[in-house]
Amino acid sequence: MFNALGSFITSGSGTNLLLAMVALPAVLAAVILLIPKRNSALRSLIFILACIIDLLCAISLYIGEDMSMIIPWAGLEINLAMRLYPFSKLMLLAAASFAFLVGLYSISFMRGKQTGGQFFFYYLLSLALANGAFLANNMVVMLFFWEGLLITLFGMVIAGNKEKTAAAVKALVVNGIADLLLMMGIAITCIQTGTMMMDVISNVPLEGIGTAGFICMFLGAAGKAAAIPFHSWLPDASKQTPAPFLAIMPAVLCKLLGVYLLVRMSVNFFDIRPGSSMSTMMMIIGALTVVLAIGMTLVQKDFKRILAYHTIGQTGYIVLAIGAATPVGIIGGLFYMLNCSAGNCCLFLTAGAVEKEAGITDLRKAGGLGRYMPITAICFLIAALSICCIPPFGGFFSQELVFTAAMQSGTVYLVAAFLGLFLTLISFLKLGHSIFFGNSRFADETEKDSVKECPGAMLLPMLILAGSCVFLGVANSSPLSVIQPLLGGKAAGLNYAGWPSSHILVIITAGVLLLAILSHYIGCRKTGEAFKAADHITHLPVLRQLYNIAKKHYLDPYNIITVIFKVLAFICHCLERCINWLLDTLIAGVISSAAAALHNFNTGSSRKYVFWTMVGLALLLLLVLILM
Repeated sequence: MFNALGSFITSGSGTNLLLAMVALPAVLAAVILLIPKRNSALRSLIFILACIIDLLCAISLYIGEDMSMIIPWAGLEINLAMRLYPFSKLMLLAAASFAFLVGLYSISFMRGKQTGGQFFFYYLLSLALANGAFLANNMVVMLFFWEGLLITLFGMVIAGNKEKTAAAVKALVVNGIADLLLMMGIAITCIQTGTMMMDVISNVPLEGIGTAGFICMFLGAAGKAAAIPFHSWLPDASKQTPAPFLAIMPAVLCKLLGVYLLVRMSVNFFDIRPGSSMSTMMMIIGALTVVLAIGMTLVQKDFKRILAYHTIGQTGYIVLAIGAATPVGIIGGLFYMLNCSAGNCCLFLTAGAVEKEAGITDLRKAGGLGRYMPITAICFLIAALSICCIPPFGGFFSQELVFTAAMQSGTVYLVAAFLGLFLTLISFLKLGHSIFFGNSRFADETEKDSVKECPGAMLLPMLILAGSCVFLGVANSSPLSVIQPLLGGKAAGLNYAGWPSSHILVIITAGVLLLAILSHYIGCRKTGEAFKAADHITHLPVLRQLYNIAKKHYLDPYNIITVIFKVLAFICHCLERCINWLLDTLIAGVISSAAAALHNFNTGSSRKYVFWTMVGLALLLLLVLILM
């Protein structure tokens, strides 16, 4: 089988590699599904080989020439069109690299689990669909791969716990609505431009129907990246899904796809200008996502759930930056995307290591694990510092570009960005202090002695991801030299490498970080517990009521929609009952009563018949005279 795959890849033109990026992961996913459960070692071997082959293909395409291909398929310009150019190369390489690292981690993490085969199947199929979406040069083809991820997302969530399907259904509904909006936006845009080819669509004016197309496409892309209001499925799914799922899907593939389409829309498809109504809409949604999502981390007590909300909040930063529609915003958003993908992926893997080795993710039950899992703690610390905008890590340099874009767009956006940073550091101080650096909470020595560092196959991906957080910061000129040319002439002559140019923003950043550290210190001294260190903020008079409302899911868009549909269903039920009563009871009763009255009137008396006949004729004659 592998000889045939190798022959297919190496034979013919380079376009075989384009097809291989989609076909090989999908084929090997199907092979894994057919292997019996008792052969778990063979499934793991094929799985990691598929990840390695995908990475090698992505590297080969990245260093190779640009290319495109069109295979006629369904007519009506719906052709299997693929295009390889610098942006798709970068996204393919990023997805393949993260998929390999998380895949290596997953082999050890999923060992002994009944759902391992299903997880590997959905994992590789998701990778194949994501590759197809990155390479697609036809809107309908891209939509096909995009929609396919909805199925794999549902499958991976429900495979975590088949007895509890609420989270999977919620993920399916929320993402399905976002995908439906994307479908409408693509239809409007294709009709307006008269083409489905993505490399032909350019600078569509944002007026009239074009505005509707942009809004629908934007909501679809933002929904894939789990921005507000399409975010609420992720925290719920984090409870029952394995850490590798959270690391590869919401933290990497979904984020990469959503950002990929947002950048294509902003740079290629539509004529987005700084300060325009659509730019303002994007930045408002980004700012709200930052503040609301990261604000929710302060009241969470579960490791994975906190990271889920952070993933949503960091998507908000990316949307905010790209929405600015300036070179520094788009470049900063892409750079921040790479840093967040590496940081979040590493953080979710550390959460999985803690869950697997210590058996807990509840902050109230954990503590002092850094003494037993020192390498995991170091990886967590590096990734968290990067996310918290601490130099010299990549998150600092990329987030300063986001701050610059926000400052150029308006003070309110800059305030929202710094408020998000303040809440981010408070949340990670609470999280890291509670899990790794606080007092041990083990009930007895036996339980404590059972905790140890996770296996090497799980440690290596975390170390590489943590190292990438350092590399993206120290050598930030390397990733920026790849990202800046993606904007073409819009970034000509610009150089954002090195130390941030705005010293004022750096000083404000340092001040915000110091305030967050002071807040954590005050919270710990006040409550005596690290996991309660943010309570003095969440218990403020107004915030306390708002957090209580949020914790009861009253502000969850999914729940609001569910309530609306329940109300509509109740109204329809009442209308149905009313109509049934009208037809079955009232009208039938009137007819029955009339029939009974006529029956009683029918006595056989000819005098009564003649009398009522004459009365009827008189009434008819009177009616005719009135009408005349």
